[in-house]
Amino acid sequence: MLYIFLEKNAIKVLLLKKSLLGQYEIDYFGKFYQSDLLNQGRIENVDFTASALKEAINNLSQNNTKEKQVCLILPQETFQYLRINVPKDIATSALGSFILDKARSSLNIPIDECVYDYLVTTSDQEKLVNFFAIDHEILEKFKDSLALIDLKLTSVVPEALAYFKLFEKTLRKDKKENIFYVDYENSRLTGYLFDSFGLLQEQKWLAKTTEKNNIEEVLKARVSEFEKTGNKLNRLILSGEGSEKVRQDTFTKSVGAWTNPLKRIIPNFYQDYLKLFVTSANKSLPFLAFDSCFGAFIFTQENSQFSFLKTGWKPASRKTSFALPQIGLPLKEILLFLAAFILSFLVFIFGSKMNFKFNLKSILPKKTASQITSAIPTNAPTPTPEILVKKEDLKIKVLNGSGTVGKASAVKDTLKSKGYQDILTGNADNFDYTQSVLEVKDSATGAATLLEGDLKDSVASFKVTTLTATDAADVVLIVGQDFK
Repeated sequence: MLYIFLEKNAIKVLLLKKSLLGQYEIDYFGKFYQSDLLNQGRIENVDFTASALKEAINNLSQNNTKEKQVCLILPQETFQYLRINVPKDIATSALGSFILDKARSSLNIPIDECVYDYLVTTSDQEKLVNFFAIDHEILEKFKDSLALIDLKLTSVVPEALAYFKLFEKTLRKDKKENIFYVDYENSRLTGYLFDSFGLLQEQKWLAKTTEKNNIEEVLKARVSEFEKTGNKLNRLILSGEGSEKVRQDTFTKSVGAWTNPLKRIIPNFYQDYLKLFVTSANKSLPFLAFDSCFGAFIFTQENSQFSFLKTGWKPASRKTSFALPQIGLPLKEILLFLAAFILSFLVFIFGSKMNFKFNLKSILPKKTASQITSAIPTNAPTPTPEILVKKEDLKIKVLNGSGTVGKASAVKDTLKSKGYQDILTGNADNFDYTQSVLEVKDSATGAATLLEGDLKDSVASFKVTTLTATDAADVVLIVGQDFK
């Protein structure tokens, strides 16, 4: 997969080539251009953008790559964005129409001429939706630029979502905080303001450092501006190649906001993803320079259902004619069907007029009839039907409680091969689980049976418990030491 980040005058390309062992060989290239590639998030010249893309891909050290699938990371200004507070008790079936009605009334665009998707975040206090939409014609120009160099667009990730994924695992469910994510590269600063639910302000912040106005002074002024507007920062996350030389302790004191360098967050919270990359002594992933691409990779792994491309776009005003297909049926079969239907109808009418009563005992031997009658229970309880769940709809969290490194990722791969799609991984609260555990929400009845059947070759039995309704996942699978 090619992860390509496009902004106003820059391209970054990250190539991840999957091996037979499930790891990825990496390659990357980035370049800044004097001329603008995008204008307000849109392609002005398809040919020029295609030429720049081709140059970037040709400059990969593995320039003979046959990879054609592209995940495109685009700046926030390419999208229409809306944060929507949703009633916590709203039915799942009504959520989509509720969100769409809000988007139609709040955004100054014809929503029916866009492709869109959204993410839902829930806490004990509230439920919030991050809604993203992109005009169909804008998206088609990006597709055209890729098609000119024989590339296929398979997914699109907003830049802000890619950045949010890079620190999402550091967030605490019981604490709501404001986070300013800043990228520092070549004396250029860019940033987005987030909170624990996602993007808080869609406007991208831009600034430059000078000899007289260094990075500490620029960010200190920005932190002060946030306080004046009622958005006091809890954390500042610093990324980009320029952040390599920043000392966390002195920088926090100079800026006036607690600072987390991304170079510390990634190794501590995203080790499972870093282990997937096959690196050499002179070719490791520079995730500070390619943070948008790395974040998009994590996002597509953990949010596979989010897509602007999952359905074909059709304008609402366009009427599509519909005609029944012409199917040729043999005359003989038609006549036999009609004859059987007429005969059955006549028998029914005749029987009803003759007041015909069918007595099972009269046509069976007495012993057989009595056995049949006594075998029918008079007050048998009605079985409660089990609610069926679909694999692709389940949200599963796999936690490593066995102490074996990489066990959660291995189980995730197994579940993926069985058809499950929405899977997160992490560590359990301890590594002393001798028996594997399945925690299942009441709303996902049937999921335990489904998972036990698909994992029967790996574990003899699970300890099954109930998961709280407030958890983001439908199922939490804690991998114990008994898991093969």
